[in-house]
Amino acid sequence: MGKIQITNMRFYTYNGVFSEEKTLGQQISIDVTVHYDIEGKVKDDDLTTTISYADVYDIIQEFVTHHQFNLMESVANGTLAVLLEKLPKAERIELSVKKYSVPIAGVFDDVIITVEGSHA
Repeated sequence: MGKIQITNMRFYTYNGVFSEEKTLGQQISIDVTVHYDIEGKVKDDDLTTTISYADVYDIIQEFVTHHQFNLMESVANGTLAVLLEKLPKAERIELSVKKYSVPIAGVFDDVIITVEGSHA
C-alpha cells in the first residue's frame, strides 16, 4: 500500500471557542496521509491513475479557509469528510490538525487532533 503525505500545511483561520479566536484568528497546520494502491494502479506514468497531491492540498485549503467551527475536532472531521468524498481512489486517509495558540493554562507546544477514515 502506497501513500501520499503532505505535512505542515499552514492556514490562517478563525476557529475556536473564545471570541478572540473568532475575531483575531490564528494559524493552524494540517498533516495528511492518503493511502492507496500506488504500486498496483500507477504503473504507466498516467496522471489519471494517481491521486494528485496538488488536488489534496487544494481541497484542504478550500475547506479550512471557508469554514469556521468552535471545535478543532469539527475542522478535522469536516476536512476528512470532504477528502473522502472528493478522492474516491483513496483507500484510507489520516488527517491531523495542529493548533499552536491554545488559550489554556499550562506549558505545552500545541494541541493536535487526529482523525482517520476509509471508503470501506
